[in-house]
Amino acid sequence: MNWIKLALEAGFEDAVLLNMDALEPRQEVRDMCSADRCRAFGTRWACPPACGSIEHCEKRMKAYTDGILVQTVGELEDDFDSEGIARANAEHKRRFAALARQARMIAGDCLPLSAGTCTRCEVCTYPDRPCRFPDKMLSSMEAYGLLVSEVCTRSGMPYNRGEKTITFTSCLLFNKKETDK
Repeated sequence: MNWIKLALEAGFEDAVLLNMDALEPRQEVRDMCSADRCRAFGTRWACPPACGSIEHCEKRMKAYTDGILVQTVGELEDDFDSEGIARANAEHKRRFAALARQARMIAGDCLPLSAGTCTRCEVCTYPDRPCRFPDKMLSSMEAYGLLVSEVCTRSGMPYNRGEKTITFTSCLLFNKKETDK
């Protein structure tokens, strides 16, 4: 399976093989989650604390041998172009959900880690009821304790694409031997 080709065909501006050694969960990233700037901490199954401890997330990531990193790059009118940012975010979420769906059909067992919190449901059932779509839920790279800029740099992918751009990054983990059958 040529995962890079699949990602580029899905519309991502860039896709590279993921440096699996770059997947080093950090407590300080999790601490940023608990500061609740995105207002999702403790409100969704895909976010901390519901997505599991940092040790649990690290163990899940280590269960995979390979991965890809994908990016959507949006063009902005200026640094305050909130509509442009929202458009790029929505496009990235659409593309990544489609890629994750394809990956789950191809690989079966894979771990898609998105940019930002899961938005599958308008209102998450957390903590009162189980997730309605556990097979479609997408945790973020940050929820797993990953410093996205470092993962990009160590994988040979630019994190910042220059002035008047916004970049959204996600990764997909899989076991290559399983997908090459």
